[in-house]
Amino acid sequence: MKKGTISYEFGVNVHRIRTEVMDLTQEKLAELSGLSSVYIGEIERGMRNVSLEIAEKIADGLSIDLCELIKYDRPNQEDDE
Repeated sequence: MKKGTISYEFGVNVHRIRTEVMDLTQEKLAELSGLSSVYIGEIERGMRNVSLEIAEKIADGLSIDLCELIKYDRPNQEDDE
C-alpha cells in the first residue's frame, strides 16, 4: 500500500502501539488477537486492507479502543504537489 493511505497508516498505528506502548512482539500480538504473526506483519507493512472485525481483534489484543488504531490524518493535497 502507498504511504499516506488509510491502510498504511493503520499499519503504522498497530506497529507503533505494539512496540512503543505495549512492548509486544508480532507473535505475542498474534496470539492475543487470534491472528497469525505473518498476517500482523503484513498489516503493519500496509500490505493488507483489514475488515472492522480484524481491526477489533487487534485492538482487543492490544487492550485499547478501536478508535486508537484508526486515527488517520488525511494528507493535504497540497503536500503532494
